[in-house]
Amino acid sequence: MSSEESPWSALMRQAVNLAMSPDVATSSNPRVGCVIVDAAGAVVGSGYHRGTGTPHAEVVALAEAGERARGATAVVTLEPCRHTGRTGPCADALIEAGVARVVYAVDDPGGDSGGGADVLRAAGLEVIDGVEGDGARYVARAWLHSRDFGRPLVTLKTAMSLDGRVADATGGPTPITGQQAQCISHEWRARVDAIVVGIGTVLTDDPSLTARHANGALMSRQPLRVVVGNRAIPDGARIEDGSAETLVFAGRDLHALMAYLHARDVQHVLVEGGPTLAAALLEEGLVDEVLWFIAPSILGDGPVALPPLDRTIDVRVRRMRVVGEDVVVEGVIDVHRDR
Repeated sequence: MSSEESPWSALMRQAVNLAMSPDVATSSNPRVGCVIVDAAGAVVGSGYHRGTGTPHAEVVALAEAGERARGATAVVTLEPCRHTGRTGPCADALIEAGVARVVYAVDDPGGDSGGGADVLRAAGLEVIDGVEGDGARYVARAWLHSRDFGRPLVTLKTAMSLDGRVADATGGPTPITGQQAQCISHEWRARVDAIVVGIGTVLTDDPSLTARHANGALMSRQPLRVVVGNRAIPDGARIEDGSAETLVFAGRDLHALMAYLHARDVQHVLVEGGPTLAAALLEEGLVDEVLWFIAPSILGDGPVALPPLDRTIDVRVRRMRVVGEDVVVEGVIDVHRDR
């Protein structure tokens, strides 16, 4: 059944929105949301997985629903798991709660965790799959990518003027985008596991690389801050202010960096600068997505967003929107197309 035809699409979108909650610490687990509705279509429970070792989305939703889960429908973004890890099998929890139907979006590709749908069907539950799969895959894309390729999903973020510059003739720091675009940047920071910059960005801009609310207050979840390069971080630099963990990675082997981050259960990396690091990652085939901000200004001089590259890189635009006075482009690079 296609998502357009499904009567469960609206509820699945609710589950997807739950999975996108900014306080999720993904680590080695996927983002998952769940909504439980009774026979009349009323929501009786909802929840999302907050991170490793915490109850899964289905268990949170079942706890809220209580006895109202009996005979209900569970709408969940990922196929309920069938294995026991840090928590028990969600398929068993749904069966024991008396749920009559399970609707899910994306199959669990795990050898141990996948197959929950078969367990549910064997217990007599109705199972409907593939509802709003694109939206659910987007939410779980970092986890899926990490499993498939053995490295984090990498999103390259850049803010530039109409003439492609990331700073004015002084070299920076130069404010490029407006407040609304900056709010989007901080929302992305709160959803990734690590932010990566080159040491040149630290020396030029002295960024804090924290996720903050519009009023400047720190968000509850902060990503790992990673600085790539051999030069020393100056004393008093904001990146060492203690508000989030900071890692310095010396050397130029970017594949080794990604392997190290993967070993630390980092699933999603946001690269925020600078142009030299961005170009190196692109040329090594280590960028999967772009988050490109374009401001309505012409600086006339100053460093450009990217130095010359060794090849053309095609980007498939996922979404383009106007935010305040700026344009935001979200795109995908199919780095594995020719591999």
